[in-house]
Amino acid sequence: MGAKAKKAMMKKLKKGSSQLSAVSGKDESADFLPLEGGPGRKLPTSETLENTATVLYIGRIPHGFYENEMEGFFKQFGTIKRLRIARNKKTGKSKHFGFIEFESPEVAKIVAECMHNYLLFEHMLQVHLIPPERVHPKVWKGVNKWYKPLNWVQIERKRHNKERTLEEQKKLVEGILKRDMKRRKRIKAAGIDYECPEIVGSDQPGPKKIRFD
Repeated sequence: MGAKAKKAMMKKLKKGSSQLSAVSGKDESADFLPLEGGPGRKLPTSETLENTATVLYIGRIPHGFYENEMEGFFKQFGTIKRLRIARNKKTGKSKHFGFIEFESPEVAKIVAECMHNYLLFEHMLQVHLIPPERVHPKVWKGVNKWYKPLNWVQIERKRHNKERTLEEQKKLVEGILKRDMKRRKRIKAAGIDYECPEIVGSDQPGPKKIRFD
């Protein structure tokens, strides 16, 4: 290789190194260089959203773990603003899920992390944070109203002893006789030789209490 060829090679090497340094200088802020060549690229920056959720959904609540027990247990984490257990409107029994609201979002996040899948009375609690935009406006409806169970014995006694008209009494007796006839047919179809006793009062006497319009 002659002197001229060596000088030409050195010029090419210097030119390539200067171009590489220029490109690397331009892409100092780039996160990575694509394999197919071209300018450097930056990774998309994702904004860290501030946690403002304070409401928790609690599922698989065991029997006997109600409002007072929930408040006594969860207040060890922080101040509770509101809590509510979903209940049946007719019977008042728990539906085994509820909601609890803390004053601090940090406390709510810690509770969700610590109490999710926590074993309580052979039930694995399901605890999840609810974003503020997904909290239903009626989720706290009636939160301060403690359920008073209905006295179904008194309600049934009142229904049974209510005053009936002659038409209502006749309809009541017809229903009793109809059910008795179906029962007799089932016994006969089963091949049981049994004579059912006659219903006392099947001659449709007047009701104890008759309301005259």
